[in-house]
Amino acid sequence: MSDEPVTEPDGREYRIGELAEAAGVPVRTLRYYQERRLLPPPRREGRIGLYSEEHLARLRMIANLLERGHTLEGIRELLAAWEQGRDIETVLGVEKAVTTPWSTEVPVTMTMDELAALFPDEEVGAASVRRALDLGLIEIDGDRVTHWSRRQLDATVTLVRAGVPLEAVLSAGRELQQSMDALAAMFVDLIATHVVGRLEEQDLGELTDTLARLRPGAQVTVEAGFAAAMDRQGAASRPAPAPVLGRGGPTGGVGAGERLEGRVRGARVRLPRRARGAPGRRAATAGARRVAAPAAPRPEVLAADRTTPGRR
Repeated sequence: MSDEPVTEPDGREYRIGELAEAAGVPVRTLRYYQERRLLPPPRREGRIGLYSEEHLARLRMIANLLERGHTLEGIRELLAAWEQGRDIETVLGVEKAVTTPWSTEVPVTMTMDELAALFPDEEVGAASVRRALDLGLIEIDGDRVTHWSRRQLDATVTLVRAGVPLEAVLSAGRELQQSMDALAAMFVDLIATHVVGRLEEQDLGELTDTLARLRPGAQVTVEAGFAAAMDRQGAASRPAPAPVLGRGGPTGGVGAGERLEGRVRGARVRLPRRARGAPGRRAATAGARRVAAPAAPRPEVLAADRTTPGRR
């Protein structure tokens, strides 16, 4: 920002006290703005500093930007860009694209009794309320409680009614916040390093459009990545599949299913020893008895015996 004093031979000029009163700020604030190079030095007449209408307009612009949530450092950069000939509205467009809230959640307000009634099987005690306050989930105004997100409150109620303790949900919320903060910091670093770069070297209109397009892309990336992570967790938690018929068991030998059912394509069925034990023994015993018993004479032998002389 330029350190050259502003000279306005025409128009009203103010001493420092008069300028502070016209702008509605204390004199010490005006001096602080000068130290931060937010305000150019006055025109000097001897030991008296005289400020112009331009100084007053600058102070009113600073106050307006502060009301809109800008920091003093951000205002200094905006004014520096303005002095370099850039359109301040374009500069503000970039700033808006960067600082516009990402969240579109709808808050919900109720009494403390109504909040407690959402968790009929849980005691919403002072400790739980304090943790929710620390996490920024709720704000309390008298007997009214405002939860920052109706959707998140509904999700919490669903988990608790399914059997997850409220304290466990709040603990998971703390870990989720930490993970999301780290993820957001990574995205900010990527965009600041590779997209924004040096503002003075870029077309600010194109940069504003680029930043607007990056928002949904970043959100989709996070959503898709979380869905894929849940799929991996689900796959890891599934039990190992049972042995498939016709394949070897865990040790590489013949599986139980194969021994019981036999090979579908094989010519011989092999039953396990335990499965063929008792019936096999009964069959072997019966066979032995058949071998040991005397054979019945054939009819032709009996006929020959009757017709042969000398044999009765």
